Amino acid sequence: MKRVILIKYGELTTKKGNRNFFIKTLYQNIKNKLKPFDVSIFKDRSRMYIEFLESDLEEIKKSLDCVFGIHMYHIAYLVDTNIDTIKDQLLNLILDMNFSTFKVETKRSDKSFSIHSQEMNRILGGVVLKNKKNVSVDVHHPELLIQVEIREKYSYIYFNAYKGSGGYPVGTQPKGMLMLSGGIDSPVAGYLAMKRGIPIDCVYFEAIPHTSLDARNKVIELSKKLAKYTNEIHLHIVNFTKIQEEIYKKCHPNYCITIMRRMMYRIMEQLAKKYRGLVIINGESIGQVASQTLASMSVINEVTSMPVIRPVACFDKLEIIDLAKKIDTYDISILPYEDCCTVFVPKHPVIHPSLEQAKKEEEKFDYSSLIEDAIDCVNTIVVKEKEDEFSNLL
Repeated sequence: MKRVILIKYGELTTKKGNRNFFIKTLYQNIKNKLKPFDVSIFKDRSRMYIEFLESDLEEIKKSLDCVFGIHMYHIAYLVDTNIDTIKDQLLNLILDMNFSTFKVETKRSDKSFSIHSQEMNRILGGVVLKNKKNVSVDVHHPELLIQVEIREKYSYIYFNAYKGSGGYPVGTQPKGMLMLSGGIDSPVAGYLAMKRGIPIDCVYFEAIPHTSLDARNKVIELSKKLAKYTNEIHLHIVNFTKIQEEIYKKCHPNYCITIMRRMMYRIMEQLAKKYRGLVIINGESIGQVASQTLASMSVINEVTSMPVIRPVACFDKLEIIDLAKKIDTYDISILPYEDCCTVFVPKHPVIHPSLEQAKKEEEKFDYSSLIEDAIDCVNTIVVKEKEDEFSNLL
């Protein structure tokens, strides 16, 4: 009996006038994700169907688990829409199954089919009760849930349910620019942003020789993990050395982190304009470090008019770690290679900075030309999921 993958949209069905756009984007994302496999994909307003080779099923399931916009999917048996055929095929499927309680749920999408859903439930339930010994119906907590969808040409019988990643398909929102450090929080922030449909470019600030090439490679590996959820990610590497050295030479030590973050935000805004990003995304979590108190965020944020999204702002550290483990970035993030946000941390960074004082500190050096030079020298790497599938510098 032929099987297909039946995909349910979930939240996408609430989009009304934009529904087709969301479904088309999901279709294209699935098509791109399943390029290595011999599949055929069909869609309508309520479902998507994938024909596949049985030998590829497990790998296809792994790929679908990384596609945002899928609420749930099933491995469904395809049968002709005929009551006798449906009864016979259901019987063939359940004869070798072990269960003591069951329930039948029928969805009659083809309203021309003469038997209503509740009547189909009784008919198919009778087939099970007649042919399986020692089984009973349990409408609340069945061991086996038998689901049948009646459609015009074919109907679908399935028993399993695989939870999708949910959210919106990547590409249904404009691009965001993710500040990707080597830490635990920022990859999780990027994952959550993509889950809401935002494609991302990543920006990494390095300060060679104060930071190492190992730290850069760590960020590339984190980018690969995020690339699982999209086709590819552009990683923009900013040489921050001269800016950071000037800050630590000229500015009061307690204000160095505040000034450094203000410089980063200025660069992020310029890169967003250059690469058509509409928002800045980062992994800031309220109160976690000195630069992430509300007072610090306010002073740092003052340099840009661009919206800043902080997906993990209200998460505690353990919640962020759990998500990092789920998306397989945690073990990379804890590798002991420092980034420029940690390599020069002062003993007593200010946690309630004054905007007036921050501006006075910035007057001590010519940051505008340094920022311009840094943006002119940005190196960009195109990162894909597979280990050897990223280009050198563009």
